[in-house]
Amino acid sequence: MLASVPPSGVLRTTLSIAARHPLAFLKANLTLSLYPIIGTPALTCEAFFSPAMPEEKVQAYFARMQDESYRAFLDMMIFSLPHPKRVNTPMLVLGGGRDRIFTRKEVEATARAYGTQAEIFPTMAHDLMLEEGWQVVADRIQAWFEELGL
Repeated sequence: MLASVPPSGVLRTTLSIAARHPLAFLKANLTLSLYPIIGTPALTCEAFFSPAMPEEKVQAYFARMQDESYRAFLDMMIFSLPHPKRVNTPMLVLGGGRDRIFTRKEVEATARAYGTQAEIFPTMAHDLMLEEGWQVVADRIQAWFEELGL
C-alpha cells in the first residue's frame, strides 16, 4: 500500500483541507468536484509533493491533474471503509514523512491494522512514485516481492 487511505477513512484529511483552504473546500462541495482543492499548481504541490520537487515538474504534473470522483471521496469518508481484518495476505505499507494527505500516524495505523510495520520515507510526500528519489521506493517494493519469493 502506497500512501493509502487509512482504515479510519479521510475525515481527518478532509477537516485539515477545510481548515487550510476553506474557499476551495466550499467550492469542491458546492460543485461536487474535488478539483478545486488541487486546482492551482501551488495547491497541487502542497497536497502531493515535498518542497524538494522542482517547480518545472510541479507545473508538468499539474497540467495532467484531473478531477476525482466525489462519490469515491464520500465512500472513503464514511460509506465504504476498508476491512483490514478480512485481509490475510502479506502487506507492505509505505508512506511519506512529508505527506500532507495522510500523516505518519495514519500510515502507521494502517500498517498496524494489517498486522505489519509501516515504512516511512522521511523526505517524501504523498506522491512517492513521482518524488525525487522515487527509485528508492520502487527498489523497496521490488525487494519486498523478492522477500516473498515472487
